[in-house]
Amino acid sequence: MALNGIDISSWQSGINLAVVPCDFVVIKATEGTNYVNPDYERAYNQAKASGKCLGVYHYANGGNIQAEADYFLSNVGNCLGEAILILDWEGYNNASFGSCDYAWCKGWLDYVYEKTGVHPILYCSQSIAYKFDNIGNYGLWIAQYADNNPTGYQDAPWNEGEYTCAIRQYTSCGRLSGYDGNLDLDKFYGGVEDWHKYTISDKTNVVVPEQPEAPKPATTTPEGSTLDLAYKTMLGEFGNGEDRIRNLGTRYEEVQNFINHIWITSTSNLAQEVLSGRYGNGDVRKAVLGSRYNDVQDQVNAGNAQYYTVQSGDTLSGIAAKYGTSYQKVAQLNGISNPNVIYVGQRLRVK
Repeated sequence: MALNGIDISSWQSGINLAVVPCDFVVIKATEGTNYVNPDYERAYNQAKASGKCLGVYHYANGGNIQAEADYFLSNVGNCLGEAILILDWEGYNNASFGSCDYAWCKGWLDYVYEKTGVHPILYCSQSIAYKFDNIGNYGLWIAQYADNNPTGYQDAPWNEGEYTCAIRQYTSCGRLSGYDGNLDLDKFYGGVEDWHKYTISDKTNVVVPEQPEAPKPATTTPEGSTLDLAYKTMLGEFGNGEDRIRNLGTRYEEVQNFINHIWITSTSNLAQEVLSGRYGNGDVRKAVLGSRYNDVQDQVNAGNAQYYTVQSGDTLSGIAAKYGTSYQKVAQLNGISNPNVIYVGQRLRVK
């Protein structure tokens, strides 16, 4: 028995959960200690009224464990007994990622359990799931994608059975009726009763931290494309942690999802996206792809590539014409930001 569902953030603000086919909905509630998803309350109430199984999650910034847990609980206290509580552990905008993954997550999960009597679930990429083998009585929600092709619900997601988890996220390119856009699709390994077991507290007299003063809605709206803002983010222009959330304002979730996609998708898919122009050229591509750049660029340059060595008097457009392509394509293949500047002896990939 299994349930099909989706997880959403403010990126899907306004989605009509009454018409999108899903057994469960997991909704981003908070991040760090000063961000509440502006669509959280509306989405939660609509999903609840539609009879969906519910989950709510906190995106960790890797700061003070107790402060982040209290902030989450103070904003989702009315969900206790109704929704699964979830910690989202990813690398983007997370100061503790990679340095103390187990200790931070275990501390947060234990603290939430002590406060509520509910055993939360931990979300992470399959690539780091091994770090949490002995995390305790907490379920895992694992993300692993086969590709980025559009898909509906899958009965048997790629690599299913290779590891144990409570929930599997298998695509960020899900397509379902009732919503004109991409969705994260998930599979829960159990039925409705099993889902609700994760919401039940085994404590009495639960005390939830008081609700803090509601944060003021973000009014900052930086100009530029998503790629432009991701590039500036990777250069540090928007700061880190809460500074970044504040400085990106209404564009924060958009940029975060763009960068998170780079962290989680496969090298081959990133290479295809590079060739489509998604990550720009030159320094922009290097900055946005970050630590993934070398592996992705190697794959872009592999395969049935053809090369040409620049001679005196050559132009990029002239070289492209010889090989039946365009100078824009040659510039893209070689990370050339200024097509008017090439050098004698330079080896260019032309196809």
